[in-house]
Amino acid sequence: MAELSDGLLVVTLLSYLAAMLLHAGEYAFGDRGRIANAATAAAVPAKELVGAGAPVVTPAPHGYAAPTVTAPDDAAPGASRSRAAWLGPAAVGATILGVAAHVITVVSRGIAAERLPFGNMYEFVLSITALGGVIWLGTLYFQRQVRHLGLFVMLFEVLLVGVAGMILYTPVGPLVPALDSYWFGIHIGAVITSSSLFMVAGAASIMYLVRTGWDDGKRGFLYAFGGRLANAEAVERLSFRLHAFAFPIWTFGVTAGAIWAEVAWGRYWGWDPKEVWAFISWVVYAGYLHARATPSIKRSTAAWIAVIGFLTMMMNLFGVNIFFTGLHSYGGV
Repeated sequence: MAELSDGLLVVTLLSYLAAMLLHAGEYAFGDRGRIANAATAAAVPAKELVGAGAPVVTPAPHGYAAPTVTAPDDAAPGASRSRAAWLGPAAVGATILGVAAHVITVVSRGIAAERLPFGNMYEFVLSITALGGVIWLGTLYFQRQVRHLGLFVMLFEVLLVGVAGMILYTPVGPLVPALDSYWFGIHIGAVITSSSLFMVAGAASIMYLVRTGWDDGKRGFLYAFGGRLANAEAVERLSFRLHAFAFPIWTFGVTAGAIWAEVAWGRYWGWDPKEVWAFISWVVYAGYLHARATPSIKRSTAAWIAVIGFLTMMMNLFGVNIFFTGLHSYGGV
């Protein structure tokens, strides 16, 4: 089972990489390819794309009637576009294959170890990213208009799974004594669930910032891709809902960790590096929810707070175990 898990990890990483490349190809050459059109079309009057694949709204001159709405340029049939129409569905298919292999990788790892597969950094990262993939597929099933978010999600998956496999890998073994408790599944399970939700929500916040930047006329770096993204309002709502769902779970996970610390070490809180960064993430995400619920604060400002929260999560996930030594330094790094 350990060999099966290791072999399927390669399948997982290659599938996610293929999905990421297919999503990138869809951005550039897909049947609604605004980038491809911009690369080949002559100069035309400025237009705004309300949402990926939505009608194009051409603003009327100042003082005239309401703007006219026409079908998007990419709606016209064309051989090159029809040949590229398979890129989006193929990206989703590669994602499904990757998530299936990913889940089996984690499950077979747990069977081989005869315990929950959360015992070290390698297993922890694999579990977070596997659940994140499942959450993304569920999101895609119910909100297909945000499919282009898959490029950002797959980028995170490739980076995290790649780091896990190439840097964090640890052979199958028993739990260290510090983790041998019934709180192991409760605390770490809650942290993994909330971290997976934060990962997808963070990708949605980045997508929202790119899209709104494009809407505001920015065309440099990633903003050039903004016209291919889903409607900014829909993505922002998705990000808020995922954050609002994840935050109570994260709060429960931190609380359960404090109770476990009292049982194991005789104190609820000791300012251990892991505890400090978990608290920092909690404060940042609480700030995001507060900013999002405050009408006077711009949505883009709240989105930037969400991105900062995601970076603190990455620091809590990797940096603490790599750069600090504390009571939580049993991740196998």
